[in-house]
Amino acid sequence: APAAPDFNSFVTRTNTCGELRAAHVGQKVTLYGWVQYQRQGLFLVLRDFQGLTQVIIPQDEAHSHVKELLSNAPLESVLRVTGTVSPRPQGQENPKMPTGDIEVKAETAEILNPCKKLPFEIKDFIKKSEALRMQYRYLDLRSSRLQWALRLRSRVVMRMREYLCNLHGFVDVETPTLFKRTPGGAKEFLVPSREAGKFYSLPQSPQQFKQLLMVGGLDRYFQVARCYRDEGSRPDRQPEFTQVDIEMSFVDQAGIQRLIEGLLQHSWPEERGSIMTPFPSMTYEEALAEYGTDKPDTRFGMKIVDISEVLRGSNIHFVQNALSYPHGSIRAICIPQGVRYLTNKDLGSLKESAKSQFNQEIMEIICRPDGSLKSLLTKFLSEKEQSELIQALNMQEGDVVLLAAGEHKQVCSALGALRLLSANLLEAAGLALRDPTAFHFLWVVDFPLFLPKAENPTELESAHHPFTAPHPSDVSLLYSDPTKVRSQHYDLVLNGNEVGGGSIRIHSAEQQRFVLEKVLKEDSEVLSHLIEALEFGAPPHGGIALGLDRLISLIVDAPSIRDVIAFPKSFRGRDLMGNAPDYVTPEELEPYHIQVSWPLEEKEAKKN
Repeated sequence: APAAPDFNSFVTRTNTCGELRAAHVGQKVTLYGWVQYQRQGLFLVLRDFQGLTQVIIPQDEAHSHVKELLSNAPLESVLRVTGTVSPRPQGQENPKMPTGDIEVKAETAEILNPCKKLPFEIKDFIKKSEALRMQYRYLDLRSSRLQWALRLRSRVVMRMREYLCNLHGFVDVETPTLFKRTPGGAKEFLVPSREAGKFYSLPQSPQQFKQLLMVGGLDRYFQVARCYRDEGSRPDRQPEFTQVDIEMSFVDQAGIQRLIEGLLQHSWPEERGSIMTPFPSMTYEEALAEYGTDKPDTRFGMKIVDISEVLRGSNIHFVQNALSYPHGSIRAICIPQGVRYLTNKDLGSLKESAKSQFNQEIMEIICRPDGSLKSLLTKFLSEKEQSELIQALNMQEGDVVLLAAGEHKQVCSALGALRLLSANLLEAAGLALRDPTAFHFLWVVDFPLFLPKAENPTELESAHHPFTAPHPSDVSLLYSDPTKVRSQHYDLVLNGNEVGGGSIRIHSAEQQRFVLEKVLKEDSEVLSHLIEALEFGAPPHGGIALGLDRLISLIVDAPSIRDVIAFPKSFRGRDLMGNAPDYVTPEELEPYHIQVSWPLEEKEAKKN
């Protein structure tokens, strides 16, 4: 086992506030920390990053100056206290505190820096608005919750470095953050240069550089990389984020998957239990058909069931209409004990959600206590069809079924969203559905290589990025029918959240040029440096990137990734503490050949 870290090396304290125990009784100690609590001039609680220690304020005349100083120290002032460790009086021990068996009797003390009136109390149970927490992030960082999350994050990253570098020979390489625009993918931040009209881009990932490192023969690369995406106001996203970026030569999809499973097993925090490998895997088509999403939460059932064959012989008009289309299907989810836990208002909101988000109508079917079905559909169904429906959906009394008919992908997506919304409603009503301590990893594979563009369905875009290689079985389709090509892309999903994604890359310059120019209709000149590099003996290669912020937030069960980042941006991408982004003067912009064209209302505001 590795030696415990020495938190007291190089500093003038003898101990931290969290380490004193009964074994230290009689020792003279010097502690540094913040005043967490003070009671009637009798004692105070001193806090640092590791814990709390109760400090007894002396009451005798000889130490009157110490009593006055400690009794009047404002909360959150930073102190130095020297004293002797003593056992707490019998019956006054605090089993909830690791240091609850002892106290320190103060002999000398000094206020190193007093604290002015706080904008909020530094206690985890005190509710503060997120805006206030971010404005005073340096105070919020003192909370035990954030301290624990950031220290756990640090430990996980260090263990990842050990696994990759020390055990498997990876090379940690820093790649540039000033580069050029990459076609496709997320919007990138632009950085002006002193050459008129020319801009750098902040990379959304080190994708091109890590491929070029493989061309350069590095064989195994990794980096804890800062990445940037100008995605605007998207919930629980950050304009700058961190990913564990990995690339290898001479590897296939199975090799990358084994590497990541081993990496996570090695770096997984002990206090979060253990994780089992290998992780299960399913194809994109299976995920969509059974869960309605490419990132399924497999901690609970309620899978989507295809009931097209059960209802194919029925006389229901909308069913027959849906099945007449090439990709038409009838599907449903069964909500366990829905009658008991869901109100009519809940069912109405689920239907409205499907209508507003997916333009999908939903029919409900209720299983009565006597096993019969209650629905607008039942009068159109024979007893045999009703029985087959109950069997196909494994319906029990009190269950509620939500049924959708239409185009396959739309129906599955709508029911997938309703599955998650229903789970939230059931849990809010008191039904334990998802184990909050469980970690269900899943590989999703065989994604389509290309998707129709939302704004123009006759054109194609990369499902992930243009460097992803086609599935070996589908290479010929790339040139005849690219819409049917599967990719060698793989996503890692944890509890319904994408925590990683990667692919085997195109290493043929000819194939890369074809994908860019003929399929995606992109200007390949933008990537001429990469395409040329592929012509100089580029090895087969592949990689993956793990979203570190998302992964850590799931491990610590944080409500947002902002709770595992030391200095996050707000929902709108602003730094509320430093007030960034900020205005710059015309004089500062001049070397970059930029002038700001102000909206009329802002011009008026600046005049006033």
